[in-house]
Amino acid sequence: MVRDAYHYALPMLGAALLITWLAGPAWSTPALLITAFFFWFFRDPERVIPTAVGAIVSPADGKVTDVSTVVVGDSARTRISIFLNIFDVHVNRSPVAGVITDVHYKAGEFRNAMGGRSAELNEQNIVTVNSDGHSVVFKQIAGLLARRIVFWKTIGETVALGERVGLIKFGSRVDLILDASALVQVKVGDRVKGGASVLAYAPAATATQKSDLVVQSERGRVT
Repeated sequence: MVRDAYHYALPMLGAALLITWLAGPAWSTPALLITAFFFWFFRDPERVIPTAVGAIVSPADGKVTDVSTVVVGDSARTRISIFLNIFDVHVNRSPVAGVITDVHYKAGEFRNAMGGRSAELNEQNIVTVNSDGHSVVFKQIAGLLARRIVFWKTIGETVALGERVGLIKFGSRVDLILDASALVQVKVGDRVKGGASVLAYAPAATATQKSDLVVQSERGRVT
């Protein structure tokens, strides 16, 4: 469980105890249910991190709502968008192992995170990680209910694949922006888990996989 849970749950638990003292146990039921919800919402389950070479894992739990090509600067990149509803685990994890080269917080609106323009207009935290010579960007994007983006790392820190790096409180979206040559493994509608689900394979790993296929094909011809 993320310790932020105590910031929300303990005051509500205190209110429940006060209501119980003033009016009786029955009247404190709503406050106790909200307390339980906060403890449940900030859960932080362990995950089995993939070991495949070049694996790029999901930075969040949720549903894939978009897999598309976007232009960043002068380059075409692949964007994978993940929507987190209020029932999903909201702890975010690093999609790759590498060094954090940039962290940029951008104030903004709190539109529906499933909307197409939320990636540009909503409050967000944009993180760039350099991994084996290529950069992966992921955005923590606030939604209608989210009013607090948390990021625990700083520029220059090294992160492991699937390592916990932050969270978004209450409903949100995470975008992952990859090199266009990355081999995407998911499609719109898929459910993914942070740190455990492979969203794509890095370009270098993709090239290696293609090379292995060629070698296997050549061996097949020889035999």
